[in-house]
Amino acid sequence: MSEPAISARDLTRRFGKLTAVDHVTLDIPRARIYGFLGPNGSGKSTTIRMLCGLLRPTSGECTVLGHPVPRDAEKLRHKIGYMTQRFSLWEDLTVGENLDFIGRIFGLEKTERVARIEQRLQKYRLDDRRDQRAGTMSGGQKQRLALAAATLHNPELLLLDEPTSAVDPQSRRDFWESLFELVDLGTTILVSTHYMDEAERCHGLAILDNGKLVAEGAPRELMDRIDAIVIEIEAEDVRAARHALDGQPFVQSVAQLGNRLHALLARDLSEPERRVRELFQQQGVQASVERVRASLEDVFVAATGFRRNHVSERQVAAG
Repeated sequence: MSEPAISARDLTRRFGKLTAVDHVTLDIPRARIYGFLGPNGSGKSTTIRMLCGLLRPTSGECTVLGHPVPRDAEKLRHKIGYMTQRFSLWEDLTVGENLDFIGRIFGLEKTERVARIEQRLQKYRLDDRRDQRAGTMSGGQKQRLALAAATLHNPELLLLDEPTSAVDPQSRRDFWESLFELVDLGTTILVSTHYMDEAERCHGLAILDNGKLVAEGAPRELMDRIDAIVIEIEAEDVRAARHALDGQPFVQSVAQLGNRLHALLARDLSEPERRVRELFQQQGVQASVERVRASLEDVFVAATGFRRNHVSERQVAAG
């Protein structure tokens, strides 16, 4: 088995009395997309900054591509690509000028630099915008430019900190297709996201909450081993059905989806469908009750305790 691209042991970062990352241990294999998911303040961005050497851990150990971090951060510079949430290139430079400048920063010789810029312009559909100033581009175009710049030096590891938060759904889908193409070429990708559909695309996933790693595994594995029972309820009077569930000790969370309710119940509850039906019968609520397979959003809610009615249907808060 090959050495992991990233190996962290008890990685911790404190800011004064605040513990932003709390003893996180993980191994990320090579040539895979590994995702970080978590609510605001969960430690996703802080962890990524420690992994790429931008932030020194308070304690713990981390090895990235075989190099101890942050000791070998300078040696890693040419092996890592980093794309931030906000567009961080120069808006007053053109597309071509931005890529040329990035190539010079990474020490690419002129012939190789020109060839790679041409290849990226074609690959990311920017060839007709070579002379356009970056500041005048749309969100999706800036995203493609940022990815072209982050991969210009052919990094082994690509770190993406919520890279799709400001683009439309089609641009997000196109962006992810580009990521899978990079993985096919051997690139390892670590991405933090606040979209559930993006998290489901990852080969592996870590859910962070209050700086702690609370769940880890392939998305389907996480859904199979969720620490809750998931039921769906269809009722004529949805409000009455929800009122009946509110305050019950075995109910972890309830969310309304149109004329249905989606509820997480305690894992050790026996005969959950019968218990809910009896509860509705006692309160005169007419409803059908069905046990269903967990979604990744259910896993997130169960792992973090994040109230589901504060989570949108396909999105959690960025952090």
